[in-house]
Amino acid sequence: MILLAIDTATEACSVAVKTESGIFHRFEICPQQHSQRLLPMVDEVMKEAGVSLKDTGGLVYGRGPGSFTGVRIATGMIQGLALGTGLEVAGVSTLTAMAQQVIDTQGADRIACAIDARMGEVYFAQFTNVNGQAELTGEEQVCPPEHAATLLSGDFARAGTGWMAYDELKHFGDEPPQVLYPDALHMLKPGEGMFAGGMATSVDNIEPVYLRDKVTWKKLPGRE
Repeated sequence: MILLAIDTATEACSVAVKTESGIFHRFEICPQQHSQRLLPMVDEVMKEAGVSLKDTGGLVYGRGPGSFTGVRIATGMIQGLALGTGLEVAGVSTLTAMAQQVIDTQGADRIACAIDARMGEVYFAQFTNVNGQAELTGEEQVCPPEHAATLLSGDFARAGTGWMAYDELKHFGDEPPQVLYPDALHMLKPGEGMFAGGMATSVDNIEPVYLRDKVTWKKLPGRE
């Protein structure tokens, strides 16, 4: 199955296409430019892969958590693509995508992901490596960094911007994690699993995940 994956949930914007001939990919750090960059990136990757939307078997997108604006951009784009093609959609957690990248690139057995959620909180989740797939342990949550710290024990690899953003988490490592942002490239594997397991859905049923109940909040200067 040819899959197209997109993500704009954080400062990063990424697109990936998996075809029989390989995987084609774009990744950029472009805060507040996602709406301008996403569609050109999709066009670039599809042309490089030599396929069109009519060749695609399914769509994958980063469903959050992350920036409210960023999650809405990806959701809106995937809705437009799915409505125009009738393709089914798989929504992949941004936290799962980061854990999957750590597994794919570092071979870690346990991963803790913390994205800076602003307002003194992190989007947090822990994962285990099950036969090369990131499997959620417990639940995804938005919480103060000091609460996230109480949930951690033993050896684990880190991913996300939250570890260096808050003093309560900085002592878990001297250097920033190798994986800071979700990447559509690493949404392909969990997306494939969702399609294979019958968990993909029609565009009418897709749901972004904010974790926060309040979707509107005061922005800090220069931040999403």
